[in-house]
Amino acid sequence: MAEGVILLAVTKIGTALGNEVINKAGPLFRNFKAQVGELQGGMSRISCELRLMHEFLCTMDIRNRKDQVYGIWMEEVQKVAHRIEDIVDEYLFLVGQRHDIGWRFYLMKGFKQPEALLSLNRIVSLIKEAEASLLHLFQAKDRWVPMANNGPADNSGYIVERSQHLASTSHSISDEDLVGVEKNKKDLLEWLTVTDNEMEGSTVVLYGMGGLGKTALAANVYKQQRENYDCHAWVSVSQTYSPIDLLWKLFKELHRDGETAPTEINTMDLIYIKGKLSKFLEQKKYLIVLDDVWKQEAFNDLLGGLAPNTKGSRIVITTRNDDIAKLASEGRALKSECLPYDESRLLFCKKAFRMDDCPAELEVHTKEIVDKCNGLPLAIVSVGSLLFVREKNPTEWKRIHDQLGWELAHNPGLDDVRNTLYLSFIYLPTYLKSCFLYCALFPEDCTFHRKVLIRLWIAEGFIEERGHSTLEEVAEGYLNELVHRNMLQPLECNSFGRIRSFKMHDIVRELAIDLSQKGSFGLAYEYGNHGILDTNTRRLVVSKCSTDILSHLQLPRLRSCIIFDKAMPSSRILDSVADKSKYIVVLELRGLSSIEQVPSAVGCLFNLRYFGLRDSKVKILPKSIEKLSNLLTLDIFNNMIQELPHGIVKLKNLRHLLVERIVDPSHRAFICRHGMRIQKGLSNLTNLQTLNTIEAREDSIKELGELKQLRSLRISNLKETHCALFCKSLLKMQLLNQLHITMSDKDGILQLNELKTPPLNLQKLILRGRLAEETFQSPLFQKGGKKLCGLYLVWSCLPEDPLPSISGLDNLTELHLTEAFVGKKLTFNKGWFPNLKSLKLRDLPSLNKLKIKKGAMASLHILQLVNLRKLKDVPAGLEFLTTLQSLSFLHITEEFLVLLNEYSGIKEIPVWYSIEDQPVTRK
Repeated sequence: MAEGVILLAVTKIGTALGNEVINKAGPLFRNFKAQVGELQGGMSRISCELRLMHEFLCTMDIRNRKDQVYGIWMEEVQKVAHRIEDIVDEYLFLVGQRHDIGWRFYLMKGFKQPEALLSLNRIVSLIKEAEASLLHLFQAKDRWVPMANNGPADNSGYIVERSQHLASTSHSISDEDLVGVEKNKKDLLEWLTVTDNEMEGSTVVLYGMGGLGKTALAANVYKQQRENYDCHAWVSVSQTYSPIDLLWKLFKELHRDGETAPTEINTMDLIYIKGKLSKFLEQKKYLIVLDDVWKQEAFNDLLGGLAPNTKGSRIVITTRNDDIAKLASEGRALKSECLPYDESRLLFCKKAFRMDDCPAELEVHTKEIVDKCNGLPLAIVSVGSLLFVREKNPTEWKRIHDQLGWELAHNPGLDDVRNTLYLSFIYLPTYLKSCFLYCALFPEDCTFHRKVLIRLWIAEGFIEERGHSTLEEVAEGYLNELVHRNMLQPLECNSFGRIRSFKMHDIVRELAIDLSQKGSFGLAYEYGNHGILDTNTRRLVVSKCSTDILSHLQLPRLRSCIIFDKAMPSSRILDSVADKSKYIVVLELRGLSSIEQVPSAVGCLFNLRYFGLRDSKVKILPKSIEKLSNLLTLDIFNNMIQELPHGIVKLKNLRHLLVERIVDPSHRAFICRHGMRIQKGLSNLTNLQTLNTIEAREDSIKELGELKQLRSLRISNLKETHCALFCKSLLKMQLLNQLHITMSDKDGILQLNELKTPPLNLQKLILRGRLAEETFQSPLFQKGGKKLCGLYLVWSCLPEDPLPSISGLDNLTELHLTEAFVGKKLTFNKGWFPNLKSLKLRDLPSLNKLKIKKGAMASLHILQLVNLRKLKDVPAGLEFLTTLQSLSFLHITEEFLVLLNEYSGIKEIPVWYSIEDQPVTRK
């Protein structure tokens, strides 16, 4: 939406007026101070205007989408903001380009009026035009926008009102229409049924994304239970609630069964009315439902001051925000989930056919449509009801499926779905809206990875600085907030509790794509089903395309290009972008195997902040890469490149350098990855946070110590003679939280005793190679291991059981031992590794006995035993692992499988096994 576009323009102006750009521009334009002063003054005034406009738009937003005059005005705002961003980018390009070439070049050429001056004058003129356009827009708003429908404010509640209407109709939903909620309904009924043994008051929270039927379920149970209480009330809160109005409504609801509400209620202030409410409820058994709560403050405003009640009272809250679940009493938070396919299909058939099944000729299309709804009950009901009045033939149903995205965005019959999900977007803070819309551009069912998305967001300029936190830390906060608001769905968390991957619900994505295209935010391009690709396109994500679209289109305003179609012809993409899209910020071309070389012209992409060529066949980077002075992320992971160009060390803004090459994807071979050689000057990259992987050389090891912002370091080919010098550099990296060391050969011994003050924030440690005998008594483990969550020992070849030495690492959540122990017996004693979630024992050639004592690994979820060929018996004590969720025995012998089938110590736990190199099977 326009607010996000404006924020980006303001941020870009801030960069142009920052000290770094001013210091570069000063010497270049020393003879043209008047023009520079005029330009900077114009940009400052524009920034002020845009900030005011942003605040205005935040109070209006999408709620006025029915107001065509407001919509046209907002489109013009977006166009001007985009134009301003283009102008500022042109100025930044001019300053950077001239700074790189040097002013003397023009004097030597004898130009009377350098090209730079012509460009500067042109930019000054464009800024004046943009300032005039903003003034005109403000005047147009005052003249026309308030006149539409008696002012936007009168129309601002449209979507809110429609969503509240939907909530009210949820009260009439019958039991048979509540499909797939039997477990939640049973729990809710049980929690609202008061017994003599449970007279303490409690709070129940139902939470989950919009459209899951939380209100319908709560209303159904409320109707069944309300007569069992002395008084009861249902209040819809919403985001724009008035505490006085809601408390007044609460009073009326609570008094309707007999007692008369106080006559002075209309004149009470907030504190007085809350006191009256508390006194009234003090000796009553009450049931209060607060429906659609968006923030914790709403609960505090309404019921936060109630005295403790021992009459068995209950408060029920429904919310889309997971953070509200913290208000629940212990064990009283209920998560609403999307329906599984079978229950989704049943609900759909009830609405589309008024029966429990569908005609055979529509089975395929029914499945496709139900899959598209992805378990969201509101979408299933709405689409099913829409299809109930349509012709029941395959042609019609295929047409609906193929254009379901359009139907969701435009069909009045799907207003309920659209408004419910739009509401979640409306109430997103401005700083989250661009991040959310960005995710919608990615392909359907795309799995997002936390680190990649965070780096893209930062490159796009979506992340604001906050205090002393890094941009990466702020971005992770944004991501968590979107997840907690149920705008994104987590798929996998690592054992440390951080989100590793997530996705966007299909229906949410379809509606977000519509918002994105209407707001000129970006284009999700798929061959045969895409929007209009034109010269104004700013962000382009290609999920499927049969041609090299960039080679024959002019996209001068393109800022981001991300390609997912690995089969797309791509030999000229880089040439095309360098020639036609010089202000591009993000260029992500991972997996495009047809890219074998990077043209020198890429060095002209002065604005480039993210450059991704992961899994391509590039063999060498051009020298011109050193000109990309704004580059933040360079991802050339798993390429054919052997050595980085010398000029790479000139990229002083670089934050993430990913340059390793995978040799063995299974990571079982000793040398499973190669690092990259970097020549002298590594110490210049002082902003570097991620360096994966550097090949150890004496000069580079010395310079590593200057990279004090490093959070993640992988180093390969470390020789025994390097260890002392490496420890000396590690002493300076106190922010390091991930460290991966690979020795140069199997016989070299990794010595870490010189690391007297190890990084105290170290969370993940991977050591690949033989370890010195005293390693576990070194400061790295005794001091630095306090926060260690993941420990991976590979090819350590330890003769003694390492478990007693590391058993004091109480924060460990993940422990992997591969070729780490050459002894015969491992024992896990009581109390060891209390927080361990994942344990993998792999390739331990002599291990013949594994014992787990009661009380060991009390939180273990995953146990993997891989290629333990000498193991004689099923490990003793598996029955004590009561939290175990998955157990794997991989690469076992036929004889061991017999023992496994006879073992009765584990029940109801999924057991996976494989014999030799055969596929994995569930037992």
